[in-house]
Parts: sequence; C-alpha cells; structure tokens
Amino acid sequence: MELRHVRYFLAVVDAGSVTAASPVVHVTQPSLSRQLRLFERGLGLTLFTRAGGRLALSAAGRQFVPVARDLARRADAAAEAAATLAAGRLQHLSIAAPGTTFADVLAPFLATLRPDDPLPAVSEEPPQLIYDALRSGADLAISTEHPPPGLASRSLAVLPIWAYVPAGHPWAARGSVSIADLVSQRLLLLTGDYSPRRVLDRWVDQAGLTYCGMLEFGTPQVAQAVAAAGRGIAIVSDDARFGLHPLGIIGPRGALHIRLYAGWDREHHAAATIGALALRLSEYCVERYGPQVAPCRQEELKPPDR
Repeated sequence: MELRHVRYFLAVVDAGSVTAASPVVHVTQPSLSRQLRLFERGLGLTLFTRAGGRLALSAAGRQFVPVARDLARRADAAAEAAATLAAGRLQHLSIAAPGTTFADVLAPFLATLRPDDPLPAVSEEPPQLIYDALRSGADLAISTEHPPPGLASRSLAVLPIWAYVPAGHPWAARGSVSIADLVSQRLLLLTGDYSPRRVLDRWVDQAGLTYCGMLEFGTPQVAQAVAAAGRGIAIVSDDARFGLHPLGIIGPRGALHIRLYAGWDREHHAAATIGALALRLSEYCVERYGPQVAPCRQEELKPPDR
C-alpha cells in the first residue's frame, strides 16, 4: 500500500468524482483512474462501484474511509515530527524538577511562555534522581545539585536560604541572623533530601555547633505553617507564606544560599532550543527576585577546609 494511493482515494471521496479530484492531487484524470484501480487491486477490495461513468463508494469503501483518514493523519503527524526534529525544534518540553521549585520558580516562569514555545509537561522527581530523568524521556532537568559531567548545563540563580519567623517574634525587626544565634532556637528543618537542610548542616558542622532543638518536615510549606503558629523558626529557600518575616542566615563567609541549575543532553536534537529556554528561566529569576540572584553576581559558598 502506498500513501499516495490513500491520498488519491480520499481526494476522490471528498471531491465526489475523479474529475473534481484530479486538479486537487495534480494528477490527470486518466492517470488518477488507473491509480485507483491499482489501489483496489493491491487491497483486494472494490472501493467504488462504477456505473454510467460515475463512481460511488461501495460498502467496503465506506468502511475503509475512516481507516484511510487515520492513515493520512498519522502520516502527516510523522512528517511534521520529522520536520521538527530536522529543524531542531520542540513541540513538547518535558521538565523534571524537585517539588520545591514548582510553586516559586518554575510555575510562574511557565506562565510567561509564548505561543511559539513548546508545550511544557513537568514531572516531580526526587532530588537525587533529577538528572537520571534525562535518560528516561525528560528534555530538561532543574536541580539544586550541580549537573554531572557530560551534560550541557547553566547556572540559573543563586537563591537565599531564609530563616522565617512570625510577625510577633523578637527577631521580626531584624534582616538577618547568625548561625550561632539560630542554632540556639527551635528550628523547623526540612529532611536531608533538601538542599537548604544539607547546606545548613554543613555550615553548622564546620562551625562546631549543634542544634539545640529541631523538628523535621517533608515539605517546606508545612514547615512555614508550623512557624506561623509560633512553634519554631522555619529554614527553607521558598518564598514567604503565612505572613512570615524572612531573615538572611549569615555564616562565616556570608549569606547561606543554594544554586539552581539546568541540565540537558548536549546531543539532544533541540539542544539549542532547550538552552535558550534555560537562559530565559535564568533571566526570569533575576527579574522576579532581583539582580542579587544572578549567578554571575556570586561565587559558590563552600565551608572552609577542616
């Protein structure tokens, strides 16, 4: 079965006759009639009844019409996909990211996409598996972990880690707090799967300090909610919720922060398109949070060597 024969058949069905279909498919009337007979012979079906020089769909032909239309649609979709691949464009963009980046960074950015941008789909992945998702179909990975060697990547933003206190807290008028002061309070910490917790643990350890009291939470929203109830200080990198007041956390070498990265397969057929979107996401972070979060403005903070 040849696809051109399927299209000839549908053209005759839609036009109502070989004569009317001939200019549509740019084939002469005698040639089109021969091609239809070849198509019928190859299928082993009589698609048209012929009487008085006129064609009419047979019973088999009527049943074959939806099959032919489905074949034509699939062929058109395949051709469009091939053209998209050849041109390095994306129709759909699959993004893997940890849940903590959705509400404050990724979702607001996706709301700014243009009509000609690929249609996004986002899947939440555990932080330790973000980049593995690129091997199972994701086009772009967003993570607070540095991309492994071999991937194309971009540093998107440097985001502060906040200590959140309610409005009535004695520290609510302050702009920052030292780690030494912070660990003397009851802290509402995320689990070790989250980068803010790992960064804080690292600095507390390097300073030779210990937590005086702490509770662990699996989501930053819940940690903030408990802080709003006056039950401790939430340590997260998310935007403020529940009317909480943010305090910067000051360590021996400056404010504590995390970096947000984008990683993608450098051999991806649309690597240039993905890279351009990653750049736009970085620019959006600067627009949303200010120039202080631009990756070029800060160096990665590392605890001093032991």
